[in-house]
Amino acid sequence: MSALVDLHLHTTASDGRLSPAELVRLLAEQGLKQVAISDHDTTEGLEEAFAAAKEFPDMRIIPAIELSTDIPGDEVHMLGYFLRHEDEELQTILRQFRAGRLERGRMIVEKLATLGIHVEWERVQEIAGEGAVGRPHIALAMVEKGYCKEPKDAFPEYLGRNGLAYVERSKMTPPEAVEMLIRFGAVPVLAHPAYLVNMESTIADLAEAGILGLEVHYAQFSPETVEQLARLASQHGLIPCGGSDYHGLGNEGEPLPGTLGPPLETVELLEQAAEKIAAAAGRQARVTAE
Repeated sequence: MSALVDLHLHTTASDGRLSPAELVRLLAEQGLKQVAISDHDTTEGLEEAFAAAKEFPDMRIIPAIELSTDIPGDEVHMLGYFLRHEDEELQTILRQFRAGRLERGRMIVEKLATLGIHVEWERVQEIAGEGAVGRPHIALAMVEKGYCKEPKDAFPEYLGRNGLAYVERSKMTPPEAVEMLIRFGAVPVLAHPAYLVNMESTIADLAEAGILGLEVHYAQFSPETVEQLARLASQHGLIPCGGSDYHGLGNEGEPLPGTLGPPLETVELLEQAAEKIAAAAGRQARVTAE
């Protein structure tokens, strides 16, 4: 039986391959009830998703985002739920983030060329469409040219953090991302923590920095890892969140939305946290159904 909640989903607004409307239809087919569209550095897909969800009154879309941050020797992704996505100050910041992604993507393509991997920057932009350019778009272009079989194959040697063509871009620190998310009404949650180099110490540090949740129920994690993360969430008083991290890139075995997710009670806990954040700022939380 699939989950009713999936709090980690991507669309063509960033590096997913389904449009927001297409994703919403897939989520409905999967029987999901509470979902979060959490694109990288953008909320551009939310309005289309909200409009598409009107056909499915039993489904609720939570406005969310995924931000990339850096710590020494590692990259940390932060999710934010119940984001005040219409805030113009937020959108100005996100446009700056996306400009950084664009320049980084161009530099990666140039670096690949020096390694004998020739993909056209124009093709990468075509694949990204109107979305925020990301490394998966470059990986898809590499698949088209026959340099790798699946998008995920491009990362260990070329596009991953230790890859030959990796290019760093300016990122926030995790505490800066926590502050930013809270400033715009969002509940900050650490994404896919088992990918961290020093998982337990990083979780402890970020709990001190103000994260309120931990991605525990993650479709690519083993049951043993999920159990370990559940214990760590309880130890640090963090909301146990989760989802599929669905992109639809075509990698073999990619889990569908709803493959694994948190219980419905998680959404209630996130709502309560969002209400506390809003109350502290003298605002009303955005926890009504979209």
